[in-house]
Amino acid sequence: MTNKHIKIIVIALTSLSLLTLFFWLFKDPTADFIIYNPGLDKPDNKSVLANSENTKIGEFFERKTSITSTLSGKWTMFRGENHDNILKTSTPINENWKAKDPKVVWSVGTGEGHAAPVIYNGLVYYMDYDEVKKGDILKCVSLETGVELWRRWYRVHVKRNHGMSRTIPAVNENYVVCMGPRCHVMCTNRITGDLLWGIDLEKQYNTETPLWYTGQCPLIVDNVAILAVAGKALMIAVDCKTGKVLWETPNPKNWKMSHSSVIPMTIEGKKMYVYASIGGTLGVSAEEADKGKLLWEISEWSPSVIAPSPVYIGNNKIFITGGYGAGGAILKISKNNGSFKATLDSKFPPHKGLASEQQTPIVSNGNIYGILPKDAGVNRNQFICYKTSDLTKPIWSSGKSNRYGLGPYIKINDKFLILDDEGNLSMIDASENSFKLVNQKRIFEGQDAWGPFAFADGYLLLRDSKNIYCLDLKP
Repeated sequence: MTNKHIKIIVIALTSLSLLTLFFWLFKDPTADFIIYNPGLDKPDNKSVLANSENTKIGEFFERKTSITSTLSGKWTMFRGENHDNILKTSTPINENWKAKDPKVVWSVGTGEGHAAPVIYNGLVYYMDYDEVKKGDILKCVSLETGVELWRRWYRVHVKRNHGMSRTIPAVNENYVVCMGPRCHVMCTNRITGDLLWGIDLEKQYNTETPLWYTGQCPLIVDNVAILAVAGKALMIAVDCKTGKVLWETPNPKNWKMSHSSVIPMTIEGKKMYVYASIGGTLGVSAEEADKGKLLWEISEWSPSVIAPSPVYIGNNKIFITGGYGAGGAILKISKNNGSFKATLDSKFPPHKGLASEQQTPIVSNGNIYGILPKDAGVNRNQFICYKTSDLTKPIWSSGKSNRYGLGPYIKINDKFLILDDEGNLSMIDASENSFKLVNQKRIFEGQDAWGPFAFADGYLLLRDSKNIYCLDLKP
């Protein structure tokens, strides 16, 4: 190699080194990063899928077997018949777990998710997703044995995103109404599974599926399905028998669908449907004279992520709460000359008052109970009680040694049941003045046990991210 060749190589290597140094010094490595804001991240290509897929809701049906049951208990929708997650039953539940452990009588595997069941006369209904078939499935199984009776399903593309199915059907004597992860609503005959109708909210109402998919649980009132579509309309009512849309509430402000569900309330003597959307909270008339009329709306407190549903706390006040540091707020509903108005009564961060990230708090006898989120300071993840008249000063909490996660809780007679994330079930005797742990047992080795409870005929249904369990709580 000549000196000339060596000189050329040295010059080339020196130039390359200088270019590399220049690039390293002045190139911003974060230029292509996307800032993550909780509640604002949206699954990829959702709009592309919505426009390109031709989903035939309820297209497939499979009957497995038939049974008869003498059971008559019911848990008909999200939070039960009275929408309060409280059950008063004449049949006591087993409270002596040392003498008789709660027994898992059956369990079934599911696709990853948090969709919880409903119960009607010995039959259990729940939503599932099959990743092999790529389909949303409404399943009907026996409450006593877990044996599947039938399934109605349809193909739709859903990618795993902290689970898939997460909604609870609504059921009455005649109908089952369910909503899939991508806002596909389906109504079937309760006994036979025959398809009655379906609505693709993404296509028919321009609904934007929430991040982490649909969390809204349908509502059935007098054989009419109530749905917060939050697209071309805010809310609609659909005749369960025919699929005919009976009324639509306009949505001029283009408020979006949240993970929250519609809750019936009576305020100032007026029956209404209350919903916390992404954009604001609203009340829609539920009375015959003006069904579907927007009675009031308020946008002064509207977090980017809302999963818990609104709860009525008395004195014409509604409590709403959200995750990711949103805390809680109280709305005051007033009526003047027949017109309703909502005002923001108060708001507070999670370390200064009641807040919840996922489960809806329970109101009972002038108290309100909930599990505080992980950003609530020293009381984080504790089960806590407040007076409904003051949601900033706790009456009591479960303490540092009794912390819970995002799992469900329910009140049956005078006891609370709480399921933590890993599958530990606790029974709580919660009086107005104190917290008392009565029983605690590891029910299963699971994770993300977030699906709400269902209870009927002495059986408690609960789930983790991949299984549904039936627990015998009869004494």
